[in-house]
Amino acid sequence: MSQPLITILDDEPEIRRILTDALEEAGFRTQSFSRAREFEAALNRVTPDVCLVDLSLPDTDGLALVHRLALEQGAAVIIISGRAQVQDRVTGLELGADDYITKPFDPVEVVARVRARLRSPRSQSTLSEIAEFNGWTAYFNRYILEDQGGTQTPFSHAEGEVLRLFLESPKRLISRSQMQESLGGAAGDSFDRAMDVRISRLRTKLGEDPKNPRLIKTIYGAGYIFLGDVKWR
Repeated sequence: MSQPLITILDDEPEIRRILTDALEEAGFRTQSFSRAREFEAALNRVTPDVCLVDLSLPDTDGLALVHRLALEQGAAVIIISGRAQVQDRVTGLELGADDYITKPFDPVEVVARVRARLRSPRSQSTLSEIAEFNGWTAYFNRYILEDQGGTQTPFSHAEGEVLRLFLESPKRLISRSQMQESLGGAAGDSFDRAMDVRISRLRTKLGEDPKNPRLIKTIYGAGYIFLGDVKWR
């Protein structure tokens, strides 16, 4: 079995070298790019397992690129950026990134975060890719939600991780700490905010009443419960 492929997009040669050395020493395959156009061209040929993306790119808006990757690619997206403000981290996670690492960083931590992403439910290729629940069908291989009338709505990789977590544990309480452990994010306010945003977006895509959701219930002070009936195929 081939080793997971990690792509690195950063315009700083030294950052690319440090990340490449650390990841390859840990047993991963890598590809590195200094420009977004080269990076996106490569994605047309192969889908990596994890994308490491800097936000300060010379030829595109890094946040816009992260959002496109989250909606269109099957890879997890980890931002590595010198932007250390809480709002920058929150914005990146809200746009669909799976994790956010600030510069300067410890290469050992980056490797650990990559491994955490690869252990997450969405990264396990043996899992079922289609789930039916309460008139909806979720296609995890295509990032699509389809209602009974055939109308399709895309969801991001990060939203898909949360949805899969709910669908694999219907009618069971899922705490914030369990979500953090399962999804591999860094605990803290930015992770909690990102989860709130992703759950809110999932509710909207499922046509839920935000004041009285039927499927994804908030149990204040405890976590969430998914109340649907789920069938995997």
